[in-house]
Amino acid sequence: MKDIAIIGAGAAGCFCAAELSRMRPDFKITVLEAQGRPMAKLAVTGGGRCNITNSFRDVRDLRSVYPRGYNLMKRLLPNFGPADICSWFEREGVRFVVQDDQCIFPESQDAMQIVTVLERRMHSGAVSLKCGSKVSAVHPDLRVEWNGGCLMKADTVVVCSGGAAAGILEPCSLEVEPYLPSLFTLKLSESGLKELMGTVVDNVVLGLAGTKLRSTGTLLLTDWGISGPATLKLSSYAARDLAAKGYKGQLLVNWLGIGEAECKEILGNLSEWNGRTVSNSHPQELTDRLWRYLVGRAQIRENCRWGELGSKGMARLVNTLISDSYEICGRARFKEEFVTCGGVSLKEIDKATMESRKVPGLYLAGEVLDIDAVTGGFNLQAAWSTAWTAAHAIANKL
Repeated sequence: MKDIAIIGAGAAGCFCAAELSRMRPDFKITVLEAQGRPMAKLAVTGGGRCNITNSFRDVRDLRSVYPRGYNLMKRLLPNFGPADICSWFEREGVRFVVQDDQCIFPESQDAMQIVTVLERRMHSGAVSLKCGSKVSAVHPDLRVEWNGGCLMKADTVVVCSGGAAAGILEPCSLEVEPYLPSLFTLKLSESGLKELMGTVVDNVVLGLAGTKLRSTGTLLLTDWGISGPATLKLSSYAARDLAAKGYKGQLLVNWLGIGEAECKEILGNLSEWNGRTVSNSHPQELTDRLWRYLVGRAQIRENCRWGELGSKGMARLVNTLISDSYEICGRARFKEEFVTCGGVSLKEIDKATMESRKVPGLYLAGEVLDIDAVTGGFNLQAAWSTAWTAAHAIANKL
């Protein structure tokens, strides 16, 4: 009988255990989890509804959703992608719905349904789950130390511990990219935005000055700065750039998400109403409050009429609408579910099996690897794909 130690009872660890036990019921599989219960993060993901994956229908380039690890995902998704994970759970009685944004959720809208299925599959596969077992080290000979003294010698070890727990692999001398926050909101120094708290703007383009990094999506103005999908995407793309600069820099905002010529055309149509004041007629994409704020930023007096704006005033207004700039003065944590970038370098693994190139019998899956994604179910898909690949490679090898 082969002894398999899986470290971490999150999505990747539990799915790996469930799938491996299904294929090889003769294996003795032990899952070691530091926390008091398994899949605590999975139970709250997607606001407790579990955004299990994404249809990928609108994804033209994997780099747009996987800032780090897109080459690995390009290889893994054809073997085990969104349709496959949905089919896996559907065989267990789960039904799914696809939202307009292509995010996929259980029809029940309850993350605990996913958790329960994985727990049931592990139990039926005789997987031994040991919660409250904090692993301190994994050695090159596949000895696993936990709880300050317990020792286990395994035939195969799968590390799915996620986050900064890659430190347990120090004895194996693997290259580890620094762990940094990847999904977070941004604090801005501009106090005037606080009065617009709660304002939502669609199709905004955000950028980080001095880089080519850009994100598009919905923007939410908050009492500390900005949030919403567009912000979280930019924070993911720019995670390492922002960390290197101490979360300081200049945020570029294109409020309309269009080019200069189109912006001039829109404003030109508005200016045909010469007698109207600029502050009282605006593009339909913007709210009254936001428009008046932006008009003020363009240094246009409150009672100025379109006929009085002049070429210089029009130029300032166009520049404000498509190339606004704000000082970033820090970051804010994204709830309790934020993702990290960094982890074991993908150069350290065989991308066809998830096995370590240096330590035979050591496999890695999930967030412990240097792979992360924007919001929308893509991070969980990475967990499912890497865990499935590791499970099948182990079953075939042993």
